[in-house]
Amino acid sequence: MFSFFKRKKPQPQPDMVALPVDEPEIAPVAPTELPPEARVISVDVPDAVSDSPAESPDQGAEAAAADIAPPGLIPPPDPWSEAVDASGDPLARLDQATAQTPEADTGSWLSRLRRGLSRTGQNLGGLFVGVKVDEDLFEELETALIMADAGVEATDKLLGELRARVRKQRIDQPDAVRTALQDILTDHLRVLEKPFVVGEAAPMVVMIAGVNGAGKTTSIGKLAHALQARQATVLLAAGDTFRAAAREQLVAWGARNSVTVIAQEGGDPAAVAFDAVNAGRARAADVVLVDTAGRLPTQLHLMEELKKIKRVIGKADAGAPHEVLLVVDGNTGQNALAQIRAFDAALGLTGLIVTKLDGTAKGGTLAAVAAGSQGVRPVPVYWIGVGEGMQDLQPFVAAEFAGALLDNR
Repeated sequence: MFSFFKRKKPQPQPDMVALPVDEPEIAPVAPTELPPEARVISVDVPDAVSDSPAESPDQGAEAAAADIAPPGLIPPPDPWSEAVDASGDPLARLDQATAQTPEADTGSWLSRLRRGLSRTGQNLGGLFVGVKVDEDLFEELETALIMADAGVEATDKLLGELRARVRKQRIDQPDAVRTALQDILTDHLRVLEKPFVVGEAAPMVVMIAGVNGAGKTTSIGKLAHALQARQATVLLAAGDTFRAAAREQLVAWGARNSVTVIAQEGGDPAAVAFDAVNAGRARAADVVLVDTAGRLPTQLHLMEELKKIKRVIGKADAGAPHEVLLVVDGNTGQNALAQIRAFDAALGLTGLIVTKLDGTAKGGTLAAVAAGSQGVRPVPVYWIGVGEGMQDLQPFVAAEFAGALLDNR
C-alpha cells in the first residue's frame, strides 16, 4: 500500500544524530584550520572500516604535522563558551578557562576536593555539632545520606554498620561517631578504588565513552596530562566525528599537552580509532586515548555504533581496548546508575571517570555504585575531577573521598 500523506520534514537534533548501523563510505577530508602548536594526523581511509571478517584497512596511517594558522576555527562548546578570546584562538580560550583555578589559588588536591564536595560535607558534617548520640542523630544521618544521592541500599548498609559499632564500642561523643562513619564509608568505597596501571600492553588502548555534556573530551585532555606526568607517551584519537567542534576541542587539548592527535573531519569514527591504534603501535606510544561521540543509553542505534568501534579496535589489536572508561557527570545523581548499567551492558566497562565534583555535586552516588544499587556492578573509579584546571583530575582514593563527604578535617 502507498501512503498519500505528506511526511513532515524531520527537525535537526543538536546532540542526537541518527546513524545507520551499516558502514558508510568515507572520502578523505582535509583538516579544518587548527592551532599551529597542534600536531594532527588526518587519516586517509579509502573505504569504511568494517567489523566483518573481511580485510581491514591499511595497517599504517601516513603521519604529517599540521602547520596551519588558527583564524577561522569554529568556537568549541562548553567549558570554553564563557571564556572566549577576541582572537578566536582555542588555546587562548583554554588558557582563560584553566586560569580560573590556578594552582596557587586552589591549594592542595585534598582541599580542592573538600571544596568540591562542600555541599554534602556541610550537610553531613553539621549534624555532628552540639547533638546527642541517639536515634534522632541516626534519623538525621539517614535523611542526609539519601539527599546526598547515596540511595536507600547504601544508606541502610552504612547506618546498620554504624549502629552496631556505636553499641559495641559504647560511643557517646558525636565527633567519635563521625570518625566511625568515615571509617565505615571508607571501607564501603574501597571496592571502587583501583590504580590505573600503564605498561601492561604496548600501546595501551583506552576507549572513552559518555553522554554529551559529561565532560568527556575535557577529561581526555586532563587524562593525557596526568599520564604524561607519569612519563607515558600519549596519542589521542578524535573519534567524536559528529558533535560540532569536538575535533577542534580535542586538538586544542592535544596542542596544550604537545600530544599528537589522529583526526578526520566527518566520516566513520571506527576508521579513526583503527588508524589511531596502528599509529600508536608505529610510534611506540604507551597509551592511545580514543574519544567517542556522546550519546544517551536509550539511543540504541547509537549504542550499536559504540559496540562497532570496540570491535574494530579489536581488529587493530587483538587485546584492545584494554580499558573501556565511562565519563560520568557527578551532578546527575541517581541517573548516573542508569548510565553505568546501560554502558556496562553494551561495552563491558572497566572503569569510571567522575567529573564536575566542583561544589554543586552531592557525591553520594559513588556510595550507591559501591553498594551495587539498582543492579549496577561496582565498576572501579579510576579518576575524579573537581574543576577545569589541568591538575583537577586525580586518582580516586576512598579515604580522601569519605573524609571530604563528611567534612572531617
